Amino acid sequence: MNKLTGFIGLGIMGKPMAKCLLKGGCRLMVNDLDSRAVNELVTLGAISGSLSEIGEQCEVIFTILPNGSIVQAVLFNQGGVCDSIKTGSVIVDMSSVTPVESQTCATKLEKLGIDFLDAPVSGGEPKAIDGTLAFMVGGEKEVFNRIMPYFEMMGSSALLIGGTGSGSVTKLANQVIVNLNIAAVSEALVMATKAGADPELVYQAIRGGLAGSTVLDAKAPLMIDRNFVPGGKISINLKDIKNVMATAHEIDVPMPMSSQLLEIMQALKVDGHLNDDHGGIVQYFEKLAKVEVRRKGE
Repeated sequence: MNKLTGFIGLGIMGKPMAKCLLKGGCRLMVNDLDSRAVNELVTLGAISGSLSEIGEQCEVIFTILPNGSIVQAVLFNQGGVCDSIKTGSVIVDMSSVTPVESQTCATKLEKLGIDFLDAPVSGGEPKAIDGTLAFMVGGEKEVFNRIMPYFEMMGSSALLIGGTGSGSVTKLANQVIVNLNIAAVSEALVMATKAGADPELVYQAIRGGLAGSTVLDAKAPLMIDRNFVPGGKISINLKDIKNVMATAHEIDVPMPMSSQLLEIMQALKVDGHLNDDHGGIVQYFEKLAKVEVRRKGE
Protein backbone atom coordinates (compact mmCIF):
# COMPACT_ATOMS: atom_id res chain seq x y z
CA MET A 1 0.00 0.00 0.00
CA ASN A 2 3.03 2.30 -0.16
CA LYS A 3 2.36 3.06 -3.82
CA LEU A 4 0.08 5.96 -4.68
CA THR A 5 -3.56 5.00 -5.27
CA GLY A 6 -5.97 7.10 -7.32
CA PHE A 7 -9.51 7.94 -6.20
CA ILE A 8 -11.89 9.87 -8.47
CA GLY A 9 -15.30 10.95 -7.16
CA LEU A 10 -15.76 12.41 -3.67
CA GLY A 11 -19.54 12.60 -3.39
CA ILE A 12 -21.88 11.22 -0.73
CA MET A 13 -20.35 7.75 -1.09
CA GLY A 14 -16.88 8.44 -2.46
CA LYS A 15 -15.68 10.84 0.20
CA PRO A 16 -16.19 8.50 3.19
CA MET A 17 -14.84 5.57 1.16
CA ALA A 18 -11.67 7.54 0.40
CA LYS A 19 -11.37 8.36 4.10
CA CYS A 20 -11.52 4.64 4.91
CA LEU A 21 -8.63 4.01 2.51
CA LEU A 22 -6.60 6.76 4.21
CA LYS A 23 -7.35 5.24 7.61
CA GLY A 24 -6.20 1.89 6.24
CA GLY A 25 -2.81 3.34 5.37
CA CYS A 26 -3.26 4.05 1.64
CA ARG A 27 -1.44 6.94 0.01
CA LEU A 28 -4.18 8.60 -2.05
CA MET A 29 -4.25 11.02 -4.95
CA VAL A 30 -7.82 12.34 -5.24
CA ASN A 31 -9.86 14.22 -7.82
CA ASP A 32 -13.35 15.74 -7.84
CA LEU A 33 -15.11 18.77 -9.32
CA ASP A 34 -15.95 19.85 -5.74
CA SER A 35 -12.78 21.58 -4.51
CA ARG A 36 -14.09 21.58 -0.93
CA ALA A 37 -14.29 17.79 -0.91
CA VAL A 38 -10.78 17.57 -2.35
CA ASN A 39 -9.43 20.01 0.25
CA GLU A 40 -11.06 18.03 3.05
CA LEU A 41 -9.25 14.87 1.91
CA VAL A 42 -5.98 16.79 1.54
CA THR A 43 -6.22 17.92 5.16
CA LEU A 44 -6.45 14.22 6.08
CA GLY A 45 -3.29 13.35 4.15
CA ALA A 46 -4.36 12.84 0.53
CA ILE A 47 -2.74 14.53 -2.48
CA SER A 48 -4.78 16.48 -5.02
CA GLY A 49 -4.16 15.53 -8.64
CA SER A 50 -5.53 16.04 -12.14
CA LEU A 51 -6.99 13.09 -14.05
CA SER A 52 -3.83 12.74 -16.14
CA GLU A 53 -1.63 12.95 -13.03
CA ILE A 54 -3.64 10.14 -11.45
CA GLY A 55 -3.21 8.08 -14.61
CA GLU A 56 0.52 8.72 -14.67
CA GLN A 57 1.31 8.19 -10.99
CA CYS A 58 -1.20 5.57 -9.74
CA GLU A 59 -1.21 1.86 -10.54
CA VAL A 60 -4.61 1.27 -8.89
CA ILE A 61 -7.37 3.79 -9.63
CA PHE A 62 -10.89 3.84 -8.16
CA THR A 63 -13.81 5.73 -9.70
CA ILE A 64 -17.24 6.31 -8.16
CA LEU A 65 -19.18 8.72 -10.34
CA PRO A 66 -22.84 9.62 -11.06
CA ASN A 67 -23.27 7.73 -14.34
CA GLY A 68 -21.60 5.76 -17.10
CA SER A 69 -21.10 8.66 -19.48
CA ILE A 70 -19.13 10.56 -16.82
CA VAL A 71 -17.01 7.45 -16.17
CA GLN A 72 -16.24 7.23 -19.90
CA ALA A 73 -15.34 10.93 -20.06
CA VAL A 74 -13.07 10.77 -17.01
CA LEU A 75 -11.22 7.77 -18.41
CA PHE A 76 -11.10 8.38 -22.16
CA ASN A 77 -11.60 12.07 -22.99
CA GLN A 78 -8.63 14.27 -23.79
CA GLY A 79 -6.85 15.06 -20.53
CA GLY A 80 -8.41 12.02 -18.91
CA VAL A 81 -6.86 9.16 -16.98
CA CYS A 82 -5.96 7.12 -20.05
CA ASP A 83 -3.90 9.90 -21.62
CA SER A 84 -1.06 8.92 -19.31
CA ILE A 85 -1.92 5.58 -17.71
CA LYS A 86 0.74 2.86 -17.47
CA THR A 87 0.35 -0.65 -18.85
CA GLY A 88 -0.49 -3.12 -16.07
CA SER A 89 -2.53 -0.65 -14.03
CA VAL A 90 -5.97 -1.52 -12.65
CA ILE A 91 -9.10 0.63 -12.84
CA VAL A 92 -11.92 -0.26 -10.45
CA ASP A 93 -15.22 1.42 -11.29
CA MET A 94 -17.52 1.46 -8.26
CA SER A 95 -20.21 3.54 -9.99
CA SER A 96 -23.73 2.22 -10.60
CA VAL A 97 -23.84 1.78 -14.38
CA THR A 98 -25.23 -0.69 -16.91
CA PRO A 99 -23.37 -3.93 -17.66
CA VAL A 100 -22.91 -2.76 -21.26
CA GLU A 101 -21.16 0.40 -20.02
CA SER A 102 -18.86 -1.72 -17.83
CA GLN A 103 -18.05 -4.02 -20.73
CA THR A 104 -17.32 -1.03 -22.97
CA CYS A 105 -14.82 0.29 -20.43
CA ALA A 106 -13.19 -3.10 -20.09
CA THR A 107 -12.82 -3.53 -23.86
CA LYS A 108 -11.23 -0.11 -24.36
CA LEU A 109 -8.88 -0.59 -21.40
CA GLU A 110 -7.83 -4.08 -22.48
CA LYS A 111 -6.48 -2.59 -25.71
CA LEU A 112 -4.28 -0.32 -23.56
CA GLY A 113 -3.05 -3.20 -21.40
CA ILE A 114 -5.13 -2.06 -18.41
CA ASP A 115 -7.14 -4.39 -16.13
CA PHE A 116 -10.68 -3.47 -15.11
CA LEU A 117 -13.18 -4.43 -12.42
CA ASP A 118 -16.77 -3.27 -12.16
CA ALA A 119 -17.38 -3.15 -8.41
CA PRO A 120 -20.55 -1.27 -7.43
CA VAL A 121 -21.45 -1.08 -3.75
CA SER A 122 -24.46 -1.49 -1.49
CA GLY A 123 -25.03 -0.04 1.96
CA GLY A 124 -25.50 3.67 1.43
CA GLU A 125 -23.75 6.53 3.19
CA PRO A 126 -23.84 5.03 6.73
CA LYS A 127 -21.94 1.91 5.65
CA ALA A 128 -19.58 3.98 3.51
CA ILE A 129 -18.73 5.99 6.64
CA ASP A 130 -18.12 2.99 8.90
CA GLY A 131 -16.40 0.92 6.22
CA THR A 132 -18.92 -1.92 6.04
CA LEU A 133 -20.07 -1.70 2.42
CA ALA A 134 -20.84 -4.76 0.32
CA PHE A 135 -18.96 -4.97 -3.00
CA MET A 136 -20.38 -6.93 -5.94
CA VAL A 137 -17.60 -7.42 -8.46
CA GLY A 138 -17.18 -8.42 -12.09
CA GLY A 139 -13.84 -9.21 -13.71
CA GLU A 140 -10.89 -11.59 -13.59
CA LYS A 141 -10.16 -13.50 -10.37
CA GLU A 142 -6.46 -12.58 -10.34
CA VAL A 143 -7.30 -8.88 -10.56
CA PHE A 144 -10.01 -9.25 -7.90
CA ASN A 145 -7.52 -10.90 -5.54
CA ARG A 146 -5.06 -8.06 -6.15
CA ILE A 147 -7.65 -5.45 -5.18
CA MET A 148 -9.15 -7.40 -2.25
CA PRO A 149 -7.10 -5.57 0.43
CA TYR A 150 -8.66 -2.28 -0.70
CA PHE A 151 -12.16 -3.75 -0.61
CA GLU A 152 -11.49 -4.92 2.95
CA MET A 153 -10.64 -1.35 4.01
CA MET A 154 -13.91 0.02 2.63
CA GLY A 155 -16.31 -2.86 3.18
CA SER A 156 -17.29 -5.91 5.18
CA SER A 157 -17.81 -8.14 2.14
CA ALA A 158 -16.65 -8.41 -1.46
CA LEU A 159 -17.77 -11.17 -3.79
CA LEU A 160 -16.59 -11.88 -7.33
CA ILE A 161 -19.80 -12.64 -9.24
CA GLY A 162 -18.32 -13.48 -12.62
CA GLY A 163 -16.94 -11.80 -15.73
CA THR A 164 -16.99 -8.12 -16.60
CA GLY A 165 -20.44 -6.58 -16.18
CA SER A 166 -21.70 -9.10 -13.65
CA GLY A 167 -21.02 -6.72 -10.77
CA SER A 168 -23.14 -4.09 -12.51
CA VAL A 169 -25.93 -6.62 -13.14
CA THR A 170 -25.92 -7.54 -9.45
CA LYS A 171 -26.13 -3.88 -8.46
CA LEU A 172 -29.17 -3.42 -10.71
CA ALA A 173 -30.85 -6.40 -9.03
CA ASN A 174 -29.97 -4.89 -5.66
CA GLN A 175 -31.55 -1.57 -6.61
CA VAL A 176 -34.77 -3.24 -7.72
CA ILE A 177 -35.08 -5.04 -4.38
CA VAL A 178 -34.13 -2.03 -2.24
CA ASN A 179 -36.32 0.54 -3.96
CA LEU A 180 -39.37 -1.71 -4.31
CA ASN A 181 -39.00 -2.50 -0.59
CA ILE A 182 -38.97 1.22 0.18
CA ALA A 183 -42.09 1.68 -1.94
CA ALA A 184 -43.84 -1.19 -0.13
CA VAL A 185 -42.90 0.22 3.30
CA SER A 186 -44.13 3.64 2.16
CA GLU A 187 -47.47 2.35 0.92
CA ALA A 188 -48.05 0.31 4.10
CA LEU A 189 -47.22 3.11 6.53
CA VAL A 190 -49.36 5.60 4.62
CA MET A 191 -52.30 3.17 4.85
CA ALA A 192 -51.72 2.61 8.57
CA THR A 193 -51.46 6.34 9.25
CA LYS A 194 -54.62 7.17 7.27
CA ALA A 195 -56.45 4.44 9.21
CA GLY A 196 -55.54 6.21 12.47
CA ALA A 197 -52.67 4.04 13.71
CA ASP A 198 -49.37 5.43 15.02
CA PRO A 199 -46.82 4.52 12.29
CA GLU A 200 -44.04 4.30 14.91
CA LEU A 201 -45.94 1.60 16.80
CA VAL A 202 -46.87 -0.17 13.57
CA TYR A 203 -43.20 -0.26 12.64
CA GLN A 204 -42.16 -1.58 16.08
CA ALA A 205 -44.87 -4.24 15.93
CA ILE A 206 -43.89 -5.67 12.56
CA ARG A 207 -40.11 -5.30 12.49
CA GLY A 208 -39.49 -8.56 14.37
CA GLY A 209 -41.70 -10.62 12.07
CA LEU A 210 -41.49 -11.71 8.45
CA ALA A 211 -41.97 -8.12 7.26
CA GLY A 212 -38.81 -7.10 9.09
CA SER A 213 -35.84 -6.19 6.89
CA THR A 214 -32.73 -4.05 6.69
CA VAL A 215 -34.67 -1.68 4.45
CA LEU A 216 -37.54 -1.39 6.95
CA ASP A 217 -35.15 -0.64 9.82
CA ALA A 218 -33.14 1.85 7.76
CA LYS A 219 -36.01 3.79 6.18
CA ALA A 220 -39.15 3.59 8.35
CA PRO A 221 -37.67 5.67 11.22
CA LEU A 222 -36.53 8.32 8.72
CA MET A 223 -40.00 8.47 7.16
CA ILE A 224 -41.60 8.86 10.59
CA ASP A 225 -39.08 11.56 11.54
CA ARG A 226 -39.67 13.34 8.19
CA ASN A 227 -35.92 13.10 7.60
CA PHE A 228 -35.19 12.99 3.88
CA VAL A 229 -31.59 14.22 4.04
CA PRO A 230 -29.97 12.10 1.33
CA GLY A 231 -27.92 9.03 2.06
CA GLY A 232 -28.96 7.75 -1.36
CA LYS A 233 -30.65 10.41 -3.49
CA ILE A 234 -33.83 9.71 -5.44
CA SER A 235 -31.98 11.13 -8.47
CA ILE A 236 -29.32 8.41 -8.30
CA ASN A 237 -31.87 5.67 -7.72
CA LEU A 238 -34.02 6.97 -10.58
CA LYS A 239 -30.96 6.68 -12.82
CA ASP A 240 -30.43 3.11 -11.58
CA ILE A 241 -34.03 2.08 -12.24
CA LYS A 242 -33.79 3.57 -15.74
CA ASN A 243 -30.69 1.38 -16.21
CA VAL A 244 -32.68 -1.60 -14.90
CA MET A 245 -35.42 -1.06 -17.46
CA ALA A 246 -32.99 -0.48 -20.33
CA THR A 247 -31.06 -3.65 -19.49
CA ALA A 248 -34.23 -5.72 -18.95
CA HIS A 249 -35.76 -4.62 -22.25
CA GLU A 250 -32.54 -5.42 -24.10
CA ILE A 251 -32.67 -9.04 -22.89
CA ASP A 252 -36.49 -9.40 -23.07
CA VAL A 253 -37.25 -9.50 -19.34
CA PRO A 254 -40.59 -7.91 -18.38
CA MET A 255 -40.30 -5.76 -15.23
CA PRO A 256 -43.88 -4.62 -14.41
CA MET A 257 -43.19 -3.65 -10.79
CA SER A 258 -39.97 -1.82 -11.66
CA SER A 259 -41.73 0.07 -14.45
CA GLN A 260 -44.32 1.29 -11.93
CA LEU A 261 -41.49 2.28 -9.59
CA LEU A 262 -39.91 4.28 -12.42
CA GLU A 263 -43.14 6.27 -12.85
CA ILE A 264 -43.35 6.87 -9.09
CA MET A 265 -39.83 8.30 -9.17
CA GLN A 266 -40.67 10.40 -12.22
CA ALA A 267 -43.62 11.86 -10.32
CA LEU A 268 -41.33 12.69 -7.39
CA LYS A 269 -38.96 14.37 -9.84
CA VAL A 270 -41.79 16.56 -11.12
CA ASP A 271 -42.67 17.47 -7.52
CA GLY A 272 -39.09 18.60 -6.81
CA HIS A 273 -37.93 15.70 -4.64
CA LEU A 274 -34.95 14.49 -6.72
CA ASN A 275 -32.41 15.45 -4.04
CA ASP A 276 -34.31 13.78 -1.20
CA ASP A 277 -33.19 10.43 0.21
CA HIS A 278 -34.96 7.54 -1.49
CA GLY A 279 -36.86 7.07 1.77
CA GLY A 280 -38.67 10.13 0.45
CA ILE A 281 -40.55 7.80 -1.93
CA VAL A 282 -43.15 7.84 0.86
CA GLN A 283 -44.09 11.37 -0.23
CA TYR A 284 -45.60 10.01 -3.46
CA PHE A 285 -48.03 7.80 -1.52
CA GLU A 286 -48.71 10.54 1.02
CA LYS A 287 -49.78 12.89 -1.76
CA LEU A 288 -52.20 10.30 -3.15
CA ALA A 289 -53.76 9.62 0.27
CA LYS A 290 -53.57 13.23 1.54
CA VAL A 291 -51.83 12.23 4.77
CA GLU A 292 -48.32 12.44 6.25
CA VAL A 293 -46.59 9.58 8.02
CA ARG A 294 -45.85 10.99 11.50
CA ARG A 295 -46.01 9.81 15.11
CA LYS A 296 -49.46 10.26 16.56
CA GLY A 297 -49.82 13.63 18.25
CA GLU A 298 -47.15 15.39 16.15
